[in-house]
Amino acid sequence: MIARLVATVAGIPVPVDEVDAREAQLRNGPRAAALPLRGTSEGRQLRRWLTQLIVTQRVMSAEVAARGLTATDAPTEAELLPDVTARLEIGSVAAAALADSRARALFAAVTAAVQVSDDDVTEFHARNPLRFAPPRPGRHGWRASPVGPPLEQVRPVITGHLLGAARRRAFRVWLDARRAALVELAPGYEHPGDPRQPDNTHRH
Repeated sequence: MIARLVATVAGIPVPVDEVDAREAQLRNGPRAAALPLRGTSEGRQLRRWLTQLIVTQRVMSAEVAARGLTATDAPTEAELLPDVTARLEIGSVAAAALADSRARALFAAVTAAVQVSDDDVTEFHARNPLRFAPPRPGRHGWRASPVGPPLEQVRPVITGHLLGAARRRAFRVWLDARRAALVELAPGYEHPGDPRQPDNTHRH
């Protein structure tokens, strides 16, 4: 009997059993009560999301092997994804995949050449003079109005902020291109956001 497939990655099949196993793991986990019911539109979207995670992990694993990367000296998850905004920037699937240290080593390799210019930093500070202003204590426990710090005082933190965002953007673009080149999804397992699939509820 031929196993049913949810996708192929570089021609290598991804059987539906793999999605079943991931879903079962979630449904037996501590957050099971928050998951949508099986067989519903939301339940099918969960399976599509799991399929995206599986194929993304396979794409990353293949690239890690091709580049001869290891987890040694990989950045931490907190360094790459310091807050909710960073996770939204890179997307939930990539953020989940970056829990693996080898994937973070790949991120570092792919984005090693990304830079931000002095002009980028200067312009950001001009647009957001209070973005990194330290809190000022006021009277009776209240905070006083913040005062914009001079550029040189906050240049390192602005540079780090912009560089992190630029690297996440570059990695997302690279990953999208690799998935487009290597992944073929089976009917019923399209991307959750694909407007052509019937369970996509994002409408305009």
